[in-house]
Amino acid sequence: MASSDDEDATLSRSTCVVIVGGGFAGIEVAKALQDSPACVTMIDRRNYTLFQPLLYQVATAALSPADVATPIRGLLHSPNTEILLDEVVGVDLGRSRIRTIAGREIDFGFLVLATGSQYDYFGHDEWARLAPAPKTLEDAVAIRRRLLLAFEEAEMCDDDEERQALMTFVVVGAGPTGVEMAGAIAELAKATLARDFRRIDPAASRILLIEAGSKVLGTFPEKLGAYAHRELTRLGVKILLNTKIEQIDDNGVLAGGRRIATRAVIWGAGVKATPVAAWLGMRPGPHGTVSVNRDFSIAAHPNVFVIGDAAAASRADGKPLPGLAAVAKQEGRYLGNLIKHRIEEAGTTTVFRYRDYGTMATIGRSAAVADLRGFRLTGTFAWLLWGLVHIYFLIGFRNRFTVFVNWCWAWLTYARGSRLITGTEGSGFAPKPRRLAPTAGETSASISSRETSGGNAERH
Repeated sequence: MASSDDEDATLSRSTCVVIVGGGFAGIEVAKALQDSPACVTMIDRRNYTLFQPLLYQVATAALSPADVATPIRGLLHSPNTEILLDEVVGVDLGRSRIRTIAGREIDFGFLVLATGSQYDYFGHDEWARLAPAPKTLEDAVAIRRRLLLAFEEAEMCDDDEERQALMTFVVVGAGPTGVEMAGAIAELAKATLARDFRRIDPAASRILLIEAGSKVLGTFPEKLGAYAHRELTRLGVKILLNTKIEQIDDNGVLAGGRRIATRAVIWGAGVKATPVAAWLGMRPGPHGTVSVNRDFSIAAHPNVFVIGDAAAASRADGKPLPGLAAVAKQEGRYLGNLIKHRIEEAGTTTVFRYRDYGTMATIGRSAAVADLRGFRLTGTFAWLLWGLVHIYFLIGFRNRFTVFVNWCWAWLTYARGSRLITGTEGSGFAPKPRRLAPTAGETSASISSRETSGGNAERH
């Protein structure tokens, strides 16, 4: 007969909920469990939750990092919640235990894996060093550093060919991330920086948007994609469709058999799940995702759940759920309530039903597209709606207020207040060492050496 201590230990373990990942989905699960009998442990390798849809604005100097991030401890104050700054490296399903990079072994009664996604370089992971993607704050700051350094180096460069390469910017992928990034770079170069330099004209910059598919915003209705194409062209962005990236190196890209000299390549061509499948010992599905049941549990383990970008989940009609922030939030809220009901032995909640409120993408100043459950909007109204929705979903009053003020100021003055070149050689990528004003006599000064370093690969 089991002792009372053993029974207490079993009961305690059964109420332990471990949440891995402090993004949209993970935070919603934790919030739903704050007033429950659960003992919650939130694990993330960073101490903040990030609003990824606006990372491209950090990368293009429109916002500062603090405007799109909020400390996790500032959101989860419940006494039943513990927050650990750590990283999971494995899951022991048989023993209901996870292992972390810090050497911890943590038992769970329920496990929620909400670790999101990373950018997919389609078998060319070495390109991540040369073509970073706006997925983390570190990536966004590194991209901003690279963009602004390109103009600074061009200002000091006496070689016409090198100056043209420095002022050529390549964005890979014409989905929402690529479209928003290309439009923001165009506005930065042609409006914000137009009067900042003496020897160069930033408005003469070349911004290339390269897409392997046949249209811009391929997942949007044809009308909206065509509008985005026209607006980007009006901003001065050159769009290359049906063009695949074949090679990326320190001096540029090879795309569709054409060599393009550039010192700044930004990736936005696709995402894949974090290695959740490997942790669980499962065969990964499309884009590395994990197949889940209707309640987001995995096969043979009703207490282990995968949600967000890492889950291969479907709607009631069988169509896959899109990788959007709204989807992650709804999944997290549903799963938190499901676990709460199970711990309280109050039965299960209803089957998850995704409420599709539509998709949006901004192109530039007073230009955006919105597909809202059949209502297709373009132009200024769509742009205002896009802004309101993003401010609403931002976490914290301070962030909402700051972003609103920054956007109003930028709209009135074309100014961007975060044009700071920060970081050191080891904190992001930078141009490879090169002489900016070469002469036959080797008498000119050279820029100090900067070593290119790695970066990880919204999602929207």
